[in-house]
Amino acid sequence: MLKELALITITVSNLGQVESSWQQNFGYEVVDRGQVSEELAGYWQADEMSGRPYMLMRPANAAPVYIRFVEDEALEDYRPMTSTGWNATELLVRDTDLVAERLRESAFEIVGEPKDLWPAPDAPRAMQAVGPGKELLYLTTNSQAADALGLDESMPLVERPFIMVLGGSSMGELTQFYGGTLGLRVDPPSFFRITMISKANKLDIETTYPLAVAYLAPGYLIELDEMPDVVKPRPIEAGHLPPGIAVVGFTADDTAAAVDWVSRPRVINAAPYDGRRAGLIRGPAGELVEIILPREPGTGDARPAVGNGTLPD
Repeated sequence: MLKELALITITVSNLGQVESSWQQNFGYEVVDRGQVSEELAGYWQADEMSGRPYMLMRPANAAPVYIRFVEDEALEDYRPMTSTGWNATELLVRDTDLVAERLRESAFEIVGEPKDLWPAPDAPRAMQAVGPGKELLYLTTNSQAADALGLDESMPLVERPFIMVLGGSSMGELTQFYGGTLGLRVDPPSFFRITMISKANKLDIETTYPLAVAYLAPGYLIELDEMPDVVKPRPIEAGHLPPGIAVVGFTADDTAAAVDWVSRPRVINAAPYDGRRAGLIRGPAGELVEIILPREPGTGDARPAVGNGTLPD
């Protein structure tokens, strides 16, 4: 059902700081900006978001995965990894150590130094940083993911998001939803040290947590983390989007009959949907999942472009 990761919506308190930091350090470009329409706020079922400023960014090479930052002051108490839901965005990078050096004198806070994920010559090398909008990022050099996405040595230093990190209170519920309801292949969970969870919640750094991987189109994954009992559902102010990573959108060929829609699919003309249909469902950790569908038959292929790229059909 779900295919590519396509659109991540993140609420931040200051668009200007986020824009300059992502441009200067990651080479990301703004391809659309404006104010959230009543239509979009209604689709989110978050009426208080209407009229709030947003910007849409993408990597320097126009990779078709977009990040939409929406300004919302209702973020004062939010801290990444301390609640269930979408917790982190993992970006594919060409050189993790070079990214780390660039971020040391920036508005980003490095919260996990670069290290290999396991002892092997071709092991992924990852680091973690929190941006000026409290967005938690994993920044990972991974040759297998780059190959799967058709990238080569010409890829920019910071490429597209390719993994979303989701935390829930029950691994059984997470695997049933993504593997059963949504029909993805999900590996059996294994126990790993996840230092970001332990640090954020002041737990023993040696604590291990169940982790499973759900597979999307080649190169794209969802990491499923079972959170400890001290982690509770994310508080959401009435009429607002969830703080932090609010919505994650995926392209899909069709929808499953068992899906319960928060917002049923409808045509959205705003970028980067550009006339595609999209609908919202809610997962077991309270996370909002956006399903972006192909155009209805007979609507044609013409639609406004977002810079030089659009979401893939």
